[in-house]
Amino acid sequence: MEKLANEIEEILSLSDGTWGVVVADLDRNERWEWNGDELFYAASVIKVPIMAAVFQAEWEGKLSLDEFISLNEEDYVGGSGVIQHLTPGTNLSIRDIVLLMIIQSDNTATNMMIDQVGVEKIQDMMKTVGMERSTFYNKLMISAEGRRHFNMLNANDVANLLIGIANSEVVSREASREMIEILKKQQIRDCLPEKFPSPYSDTYDDHVSWEFANKTGWVPGLRHDAGVLYTNGRRVVVSAFSKDEDDLKSKRMLAEIGEAVYRWMHDVES
Repeated sequence: MEKLANEIEEILSLSDGTWGVVVADLDRNERWEWNGDELFYAASVIKVPIMAAVFQAEWEGKLSLDEFISLNEEDYVGGSGVIQHLTPGTNLSIRDIVLLMIIQSDNTATNMMIDQVGVEKIQDMMKTVGMERSTFYNKLMISAEGRRHFNMLNANDVANLLIGIANSEVVSREASREMIEILKKQQIRDCLPEKFPSPYSDTYDDHVSWEFANKTGWVPGLRHDAGVLYTNGRRVVVSAFSKDEDDLKSKRMLAEIGEAVYRWMHDVES
């Protein structure tokens, strides 16, 4: 992993901001980090532990992913996602709401799931999976006056959560597998996987050369992406967080980090 570490360090050396990056090879039991414990405002990456808390609540029999919830006007918030544009009274299953929370980063969906499981359940889930320094307190898209503290994450804690899910150790084997499949459906692909090759070969068998189970997060001045990359028969977790960096530059740097990881995974000498 030294070759990859050197390449990522070279990328990060050009930054004017602060970065936290973790790369963990799940098959070779290797791990590298840069400022892995540095805390960042969580943005939408917080939706991954919220998803895990929903699956935990189902496992405990407190809800069913197949039950339906009716949308109320007071549920709607702005930002990412399609639910805010649906008609009040529309019924959606919890499973579909979780899906939209992840693949479209839907903020209304997120707040609905927070209401379903409660803040303490999400905090407990984060502790259970080893997210020792990260914090969760608030719904998304609420006024500053309504915040007690801030939702904060670091690259190590998010990597630990993703490693647990990828290894089928979070909630249950079945829940972990479904969470990975949801993350693989991610529609926001303009950060770490931006420079990955086309996921389909030029043959007619639609052979997928890579899959990336990821979640992004963004507010002005902050840009994050974290996920599990499956390619060349290998599994590698990449958790990358940034702050105080130009928005376009942080996106470009994330793409360069992702490209470096992808090339390294296909390097027979890596």
